[in-house]
Amino acid sequence: MPSRQARDDVPADLPADLPADLPADLPADIAEIERALTRISHLLTRAKQHDRTVAAAGVPVDRAAVPLLRLLADADGPMRPGELATRLAVEAPHVTRQLQRLEKAGYVERVPDPDDRRAQRIRLRDSGRDAVECLRAVGRRWMAEALSEWSGEERRLLAALVHRMVDDFVAHAAEQDHFGIAPNSPPK
Repeated sequence: MPSRQARDDVPADLPADLPADLPADLPADIAEIERALTRISHLLTRAKQHDRTVAAAGVPVDRAAVPLLRLLADADGPMRPGELATRLAVEAPHVTRQLQRLEKAGYVERVPDPDDRRAQRIRLRDSGRDAVECLRAVGRRWMAEALSEWSGEERRLLAALVHRMVDDFVAHAAEQDHFGIAPNSPPK
């Protein structure tokens, strides 16, 4: 199989750690999408961006706590810690540590599990819900500023395509999980 540099359908400036065994017929647009997603993921998850967001929101939480707060805010009700860990695809001790910090800060509380009185569920308190709303408002404001030169039609199109992509990614990941396919397994 030709090397990545020899293929004219994959840009030569892709990261050096890109697997050399990618299919030869990989469309260039797929490589560009992956590259753009890597760039935006890096931008949105870097410490400096988090620090700016929590400072502007007035919500002193670390990066690992934000997805946990968002998940609880979007949930239909209190959740078990193990379910939170599964949904976030992290280890249970990680969630336990974050929950302890969030509970101490007054953002969450433990409530009895109605299905098993020995177990507990985690419920977002009003202060936690307010914190999530502040974080989301800051994020939306930042995004509005970044996309201020875009037309409403361009933003609606982007939103529709991103939602479609996320839905497809979620479905594909669930299919891989269901069939026990490792994330880096080559397609068959």
